[in-house]
Amino acid sequence: MSIPKRDEVPENLKWDLTRIFKTDTDWENEYTLVKKEIPALSTLKENFTTSGSSLYNGITQILTVSRRLEKVYSYATLASDVDTGNAHYLSYVAQVQGLASQFEAATSFMNPAILSLSAEKLGALEQEEPKLSNYKHLLDQITRLRPYTLSAEEEKLIADAGDALSASENTYNVLTNSDMEYGYTQDDNGEMVQLSDGLYSLLIQSQNREVRKEAFDSMYATYGQFENSLAATLSGAVKEHNYSARVHHYPSARESAMNANGVPLVVYDTLIDEVDEHLDLLHEYVALRKQILGLKDLQMWDMYVPLTGKPALTYTFKQAKAEAKKALQPLGEDYLKQVDYIFNNRVIDVVESQNKATGAYSGGCYDTDAYELLNWEDNVDSLYTLVHETGHSVHSMYTRKNQPYVYGDYPIFVAEIASTTNENILTEYFLAHITDPKTRAFVLNYYLDSFKGTLFRQTQFAEFEQQIHEMDANGEPLTADRLDDIYGKINQRYYGDAVEPGGEIAKEWARVPHFYYNFYVYQYATGFAAATALANNVVHGTAEQRKAYISFLKAGSSDYPVEIMKKAGVDMTKPDYLEEAFKTFANRLNEFKKIVQNNYD
Repeated sequence: MSIPKRDEVPENLKWDLTRIFKTDTDWENEYTLVKKEIPALSTLKENFTTSGSSLYNGITQILTVSRRLEKVYSYATLASDVDTGNAHYLSYVAQVQGLASQFEAATSFMNPAILSLSAEKLGALEQEEPKLSNYKHLLDQITRLRPYTLSAEEEKLIADAGDALSASENTYNVLTNSDMEYGYTQDDNGEMVQLSDGLYSLLIQSQNREVRKEAFDSMYATYGQFENSLAATLSGAVKEHNYSARVHHYPSARESAMNANGVPLVVYDTLIDEVDEHLDLLHEYVALRKQILGLKDLQMWDMYVPLTGKPALTYTFKQAKAEAKKALQPLGEDYLKQVDYIFNNRVIDVVESQNKATGAYSGGCYDTDAYELLNWEDNVDSLYTLVHETGHSVHSMYTRKNQPYVYGDYPIFVAEIASTTNENILTEYFLAHITDPKTRAFVLNYYLDSFKGTLFRQTQFAEFEQQIHEMDANGEPLTADRLDDIYGKINQRYYGDAVEPGGEIAKEWARVPHFYYNFYVYQYATGFAAATALANNVVHGTAEQRKAYISFLKAGSSDYPVEIMKKAGVDMTKPDYLEEAFKTFANRLNEFKKIVQNNYD
């Protein structure tokens, strides 16, 4: 089946961006107006903190331009993502990215100016202008960073050097996305095909072990050719993280990254400790995988093949929407109203088409719908993707409806929680309604693999990331051999004795773009664990617990993320939510074992 061109996709399966700007001309007019307004923002610094009213008016003016810029940015990127070969919209993206850089430079004075005020002086301005109470949490977020913020001139110098400092990450992206050419390998039909990242993710799940092995070998042979270059780009990124932390007076890059989001270090440390303590569960699952596959030598290329085959679970997009609504019923009538809006108002771009961005996401901004990009296939994976992205979208809708613009987005730390909670609720729904042993085994295996791939795997990444940052901070070189050694040992500790030691998996660090994101990956793991606890609350808990969860979805960034999560019913500074997640994993692993041993052939 050929992939359709964009103009061949039915209108009802495309998102409707005319609700953002009716025409491209309207976008261009708004772009021009925003471009004219940005230079004026830099003049605000002259009187920015001279009075309470000037501080309030200055912040308001900056946020007003930011809000308009986000709308312009959203239209350009959404229009481009459905046809990345369209030069017209690619030029829009380039223009608006430049505009965003100009905005950052023009407003770089804001935080240092506020931080130049003593606590007493800022308090006096707040007394003088009561409307500053609208920005109380924003001001608290800024002043909390006082020990780590440089003068306005120094901050501007660092902001202006942003492109140079991000050169390693940019080089990595160009190298891996454009210049690196993968070799050929055999697919399930016995045909030789050129490998790609997308094809690799399919072939590594093949029931044919030789196909899996060849894909694995081909992938890592390619990365092996560029390993020294990739070690240099990763080393450069780590040095940039450590440099930025050092000049801002942080003890470490980890503390800098986490403090920027208002997340205490204990959250990270608790995650690492609890996962390390429960690695026996992963070892048990990996040993079971070896047993079910009937292998004498379990290899890392055997880690992704489904253990139960494909079940009789297929869904058209229409059927999937109906099934999703049934599954999400425990979230309540008002939540389902938001889902109805998403499903019935062309805010989802559904089918794969030529040059469309791969994967899936929920996008948009404060003044737009929460648009969802999908690449639909009639399978259970796409159903999970739909409820995942709809979790993001409803989170965005609730936040935008209940918070002012200044708090109208949610912190990265909680971004994956709402989406993954929906996935867990779908799993609960399946397990409550499916009785067929083979289908039930598939759902359990799907969950166990998601847990392995998110909570365990992302924590594994987090351990590696922390170790290489500490090495660089201590003056140790991050050579390819050294990175292989560190990653290989961590990988072996995680997967245990059931997996053959050594091998090319030690080079996997070279394939992970998230290592360039400065302590980002741990949030996938904490988010997955929190989502498990929250899904349990929604499906099996009290009305009060469900209400607390909906309140979390409405909170946006009106408080620090850990405090928002506490109100939702999960204290992420303590191990309880992780222990609950591991308990759920253990229970489902035990049920999976019984089905496989007693009912599955």
